[in-house]
Amino acid sequence: MDEWFPSALKLMTRAIEIGGIAIIVLGILGASLAVPWQVLRGRSGSEAFTLYRSNLGRAILLGLEFLVAADIINTVAIEPTLQSLLILGGIILIRTFLSFSLEVEIEGRWPWDRHKGEDERPSGRTA
Repeated sequence: MDEWFPSALKLMTRAIEIGGIAIIVLGILGASLAVPWQVLRGRSGSEAFTLYRSNLGRAILLGLEFLVAADIINTVAIEPTLQSLLILGGIILIRTFLSFSLEVEIEGRWPWDRHKGEDERPSGRTA
């Protein structure tokens, strides 16, 4: 490969990591600023808090997606060693657990139960 390619990949992964961190930080700030706004608009404190947790969870999930993408690029393209592959596997396992946990917190149900309620609704078809 050309000499510039590994440097460009490192720069791209660093930019993606910074983007992931920025998404989490800005998500925290945005969700925190939205709470007083929601209360001033008439929502109860518990509704505003539920919305806060939901928005915070979404920001963390999106930021984690970016951070994992940077780790994948780093592991596959820059440092393809067994140790970095094992570290990536551990990171992906932790991220998957966090994603499921946050999904349950945000939605109040398991991700695979998302369409269960839709199946129970009566359809307009006749037999």
